[in-house]
Amino acid sequence: MSDTLLIAGVDEAGRGPLAGPVIAAAVILDPTYAIPGLADSKQLSAARREQLAAEIRAHTLAWALGRADVAEIDRINILQASLLAMRRAVESLTIAPNQVLVDGKHCPPGLACPCQAIIKGDATVSAISAASILAKVARDAELCELHERYPTYGFARHKGYPTLAHREALHRFGPCPEHRRSFAPVTAVLHAAAASE
Repeated sequence: MSDTLLIAGVDEAGRGPLAGPVIAAAVILDPTYAIPGLADSKQLSAARREQLAAEIRAHTLAWALGRADVAEIDRINILQASLLAMRRAVESLTIAPNQVLVDGKHCPPGLACPCQAIIKGDATVSAISAASILAKVARDAELCELHERYPTYGFARHKGYPTLAHREALHRFGPCPEHRRSFAPVTAVLHAAAASE
C-alpha cells in the first residue's frame, strides 16, 4: 500500500441551514472495489443515499466524519467552520492520505498533505461524491435527532434549511439553542424580539 497514491475525497453538508452543525466527511476509496452510482448527494433520494452510505462505510479503505457545532459557526463564520470540519474529518482518517481533493473553492488550512479544491467535485470525483453522501446522511440523521428535542421547528422535514415553514416556526417560537445566531434570519428574529421588549 506504500506505493499506492492514497487520495481522500472531502465534502461537507450543512452550510446553508439556519440550525445545526456543519458536518464533513473524508473518504479514501478502495481502488479494487467499485461502488456504482456515486454522485452528488443532492442528486440522490434519501433512500439511495442511505444505501450508498452503507456500502461506502463497508467497502472503502478509510472514512471519517468531522463537525463544527453551532457555537463554532457563530464564532468563526460558516466558511471557516466548514473548513474546520473538513480538516477534522481528514485528521480522523485511520489511514493518512497522500493527497486531499475537496469540493468547492477552498482547501482547509493545516493539512499534512497537498490539497486541491475542485468546483463541482461532488459531481465529478468519485471520492468526493462518496464524502458528500456520508456527510449528508450523517447530518440528516443528526437533524432528525434534533427534531426529537425541538419538535416545533420541523427539523426532520427541512433539516434546518430556511424553508417557509421553518422561518414561520422561527418567528413564532423564537430560536432554539441549535439555531445559528450569526445567520441573518435568526438575527432578525432576535432583534425583533429585543425591540418588542
